[in-house]
Amino acid sequence: MPEEFLREITGPAGPLEALLDLPTGEPRAAAVFAHPHPLHGGTMHTKAVYQASKALARIGVAVLRFNFRGVGRSAGNHEAGPGELEDFRAGLDFMADRYPGLPLWAAGFSFGSWVALTVGAEDPRVRLLLGIGPAIDRYDFAEFKQSDKPKVLIHGEFDELIPLREVKKFYAQLREPKDLVVIDAADHLFNGKTMDLGQAVEDLLSEAWTNDTKVQ
Repeated sequence: MPEEFLREITGPAGPLEALLDLPTGEPRAAAVFAHPHPLHGGTMHTKAVYQASKALARIGVAVLRFNFRGVGRSAGNHEAGPGELEDFRAGLDFMADRYPGLPLWAAGFSFGSWVALTVGAEDPRVRLLLGIGPAIDRYDFAEFKQSDKPKVLIHGEFDELIPLREVKKFYAQLREPKDLVVIDAADHLFNGKTMDLGQAVEDLLSEAWTNDTKVQ
């Protein structure tokens, strides 16, 4: 199993509680993974975040998960967006410093997908964008829509918060290269389907995307 260990990283509002999931060998990419909305129970330990992070580690990606400000042992208070965007930038800085020269990926789930895809689209160091259950009807994804970076979206077939039909319309507006995968019979939290989610992440990103010259 991929190794993980607890640590803190420096955040704009103080220390951020974090976990680093490591592959068994030398990493070939480094990712930062943002969790769902903290006011609805989202943390870096949310099952979908856990399974997706482990899947990335299995295909050779070092993954930083962290709690946004005010969550768990992270300093600060929830800011409903602006502060969390800054927290994610701090995560990217940490991984870029730790793994210089490796492709840097931005990933997130639900609220965290807006954070990750927004910051990742803007940051020239980020080569790939992964959004799971993107909360497209609650936040402005303008920067993401304009991005030419490789984009991967994963959504639940029966997502009760963000209907799949709306995600498909959103996906049609995105620039290439892009990919959308639907997890059969999955709700927003992927209850009972997190293993399927992890497998989808592993299948999507193990070869075709990691070996693509666009993400090198």
